[in-house]
Amino acid sequence: MRSEPLAWPPVSAQAASLLEEAADLLVLHRDFAAAVERCEAGCDSLGPGTGSNSSPESSAELKCSLCVVGIQALAEMNRWREVLSWVLQYYHVPEHLPPKVLELCILLYSKVREPQVMLEVGSSWLRDQSNKSLPEYGSLLELYLLHVLLPLGRFEGAEELVRGCDVFDSEQQLAFLGTICESRCQWTQREEMHSAAEEQPDAAAETVLGALSQKLLTLLTLLRRALRSMSSHFYLLPYKKMLLATFLLYLVVVRLDPASPTSLPFIYKLVQLFRQAWAAVFSPVHRPPIQD
Repeated sequence: MRSEPLAWPPVSAQAASLLEEAADLLVLHRDFAAAVERCEAGCDSLGPGTGSNSSPESSAELKCSLCVVGIQALAEMNRWREVLSWVLQYYHVPEHLPPKVLELCILLYSKVREPQVMLEVGSSWLRDQSNKSLPEYGSLLELYLLHVLLPLGRFEGAEELVRGCDVFDSEQQLAFLGTICESRCQWTQREEMHSAAEEQPDAAAETVLGALSQKLLTLLTLLRRALRSMSSHFYLLPYKKMLLATFLLYLVVVRLDPASPTSLPFIYKLVQLFRQAWAAVFSPVHRPPIQD
């Protein structure tokens, strides 16, 4: 007798058809937005199940496969930030995520260097007692350890997780504890190198400031010497003659008529005094002042 093909229930058959369409759109046509739409329609057709623990086996497998295809399509569209919330709308709580979906989420957020997104989600899933009996528990714990806890520097939490895990034997625990210790040392070395790299620009800035301060001090020294030279030069000015010339200028301009012949001797004397003062101001310092 010819074996009959497996008959899906009507709801599962609809979801299976949408899954096939979504896979074709993802792989063959690379129409990622349409693939996500098919995955959403398939998950909605399965109804609001509570997850893999209470849904029928066939529906749980279909929903998991639809979510896997949807995750890949969202990642292809660079919409990876939406992946976790998109998945949780169908599983509601992290504890109900299928192992394959959790694995993809951890790897995705590790690849985009956002492992902190999966910190609480992975911890909640691993603490759930029903998940500890799953055959994938050990591999997911290792994945969570290597791709979430260690990159975030959560070394104490990683050690507690390994020591409290009944899935690993003593040899495996020692191997994981050695990996944690090695990662801690590498983390410390990177922090020291980062601190040294931050100190180098500070030292360079201090060197530049020191050079500028030295130049400024030299400039101020030269300016002080110039002012001292100018002050010593001005001390040699014939102040009495300058005052006398100013007084005569006042007499000529205010009291005397420059056009009058009687004012000519005063004007001549004033011109002589200004010439002597001019020669004293603009002559070298060592030059003796002009005598009357």
